[in-house]
Amino acid sequence: MSRIGVLTSDEARKALSAVVGQVGATRMASALARAWWRNRRSGHGLGREYFLALWDSLEHREAIVDGDFRMTFGAFKDRVLRLTDAMHLAGLREGDACAVLLYNSRHWFEINQACNLSGILMPMLNWHLKPAELAACINRSGARMVMTDMAFVEQLLSIRNQLPLLESIVVVGKDAEVPGTLSYEHLIWQATPRLWPGRFHMSAKAYSGGTTGTPKFINIDQEAMFGDSDKARRGASREEAVRMSLGQLSALGWYGLGALHDRITRNARSLVPGPLYHAGVQVAVLPFLFGGTVVPMGKFAPEGFLQAIQEERINWTFVAPTMLERVLALPEGERSRYDLSSMRTLICAAAPCPPHVKKEINALFRSCGAPGDVFHEYYGASETGLITMLLPEDYAAKPERYRSVGKVRAAQCRILDPETNAWVPAGKEGKVMLRSALTMGLQYVGEQKKTDDCYRVIEGKAWYDDGLIGYLDEDEFLYLTSREKEMIISGGVNIFPNEIEDVIKRHPSVLDVAVVRAPDPDLGEIPVAVVQCVEGASVTQEQVLEHCRLAGLYGFKLPRKVLFRGLPRNLAGKLPKKELEAELWQGVERIG
Repeated sequence: MSRIGVLTSDEARKALSAVVGQVGATRMASALARAWWRNRRSGHGLGREYFLALWDSLEHREAIVDGDFRMTFGAFKDRVLRLTDAMHLAGLREGDACAVLLYNSRHWFEINQACNLSGILMPMLNWHLKPAELAACINRSGARMVMTDMAFVEQLLSIRNQLPLLESIVVVGKDAEVPGTLSYEHLIWQATPRLWPGRFHMSAKAYSGGTTGTPKFINIDQEAMFGDSDKARRGASREEAVRMSLGQLSALGWYGLGALHDRITRNARSLVPGPLYHAGVQVAVLPFLFGGTVVPMGKFAPEGFLQAIQEERINWTFVAPTMLERVLALPEGERSRYDLSSMRTLICAAAPCPPHVKKEINALFRSCGAPGDVFHEYYGASETGLITMLLPEDYAAKPERYRSVGKVRAAQCRILDPETNAWVPAGKEGKVMLRSALTMGLQYVGEQKKTDDCYRVIEGKAWYDDGLIGYLDEDEFLYLTSREKEMIISGGVNIFPNEIEDVIKRHPSVLDVAVVRAPDPDLGEIPVAVVQCVEGASVTQEQVLEHCRLAGLYGFKLPRKVLFRGLPRNLAGKLPKKELEAELWQGVERIG
């Protein structure tokens, strides 16, 4: 496909219509014209000048609502430019790294855009890392600066001598006066709002989930993606990289961003309830890049989530399934008393979402004023970006699609028979293999072998292996059945934990469940269900098993044992099953 063909493709039209619909044709044209003119005079780069021009045109519009604090785009621009100056004066230059260890707040957005404008990388550190893991992640990113909340200062100072590349710790907050650190506010107000030399660069850098060890630092090499070398893109042409990048942006159109116009502010209003260090949560940031108002939640609470939607007239958000399950677990009187009529696009990902949760969340929002179904979903990974998308019209046409994670719309996905290295037909299960713009530039920093091991060359093209088992139907809707590493092989029979978990979760007394492997002298390994009950409720092992039988599970699919305890699932939906399994396998030699 030629470059002209790429730019006039369906993906390009979908993305452009969404952006123009949100920004406005007149405002967008004006911002582009001003950016072009300013770039001729300043040489700062069209990307940098476009965002500055857009913020100028939105000067009085609300940009961020952070608790009781409200900030306009005009004020936001001033603080971002001051921060770029402060970072430059502190010695950071294009290509350097400034890591963030922050709760959700307006400061994350200021740092993100300052890094974008300066060409500085922004590694996003997980709040829950242990000190040794935190030190490893900071060192792997090469961060010369860390910006953090007061809550994490003590931990950072305790590992300071393990961070040879780190030059400064910057603490946000008005009273952030800690020996050995710098004050974020002092840096900003001592600086001048100006740009220094540097190229616009999407700075947010995620880490892998880390459920099986220290998280890997993910870098998507943007120069490799769009440079002259097909080899650097793992054999893909530049036109293919551009087309697939537009495929990622087409999600804005599929999710209806261009049609989101609040009755008062006339723009998208996005709620960010999940931790901003998580790659998936960046979907909640997208509207902000095109003039949307963003509302970060410092800490997720199910009723607070519904209250924020009502009070801030939220029409776009990103959630993990765990959050929806907690909302649905609220007492009827609490979850049904809010006006949710503003919501249009509720996007769910990061972990499998049970079909009944999808249906029940739609019913809740419709009963509270939403004019139609709001549940949207995608499947993807930090390494790949979006692959599939599930839209309300999809499952309205065929309700069985509630079980899918959507249609392949943003990249390429095929199912492989690992034994024959051949693609399988529709409906047949196999390994889920992916190609996207991000997989062309993916690097696990400092771990080349782990990077290479994720790819498999098939018919001359490099495909990314996400470690999942699933199948595609005839309409290219993807159904995930298991994660390869979690599959239980009991007496030679493959058992998929997801299938059992989906059934057990439907028991009214069950809040969460994890099905893991346990040793068995005869069968090798067997499925064990670890169940967390709803607060104030209880259920017995036999009641859980009877529930499974009534739902159609039988034989090897029935858990051999049910354990009851709290589960450490985080708000991104991740659950460290390896830790649960380790307790069951103590003293037993494992194979595989």
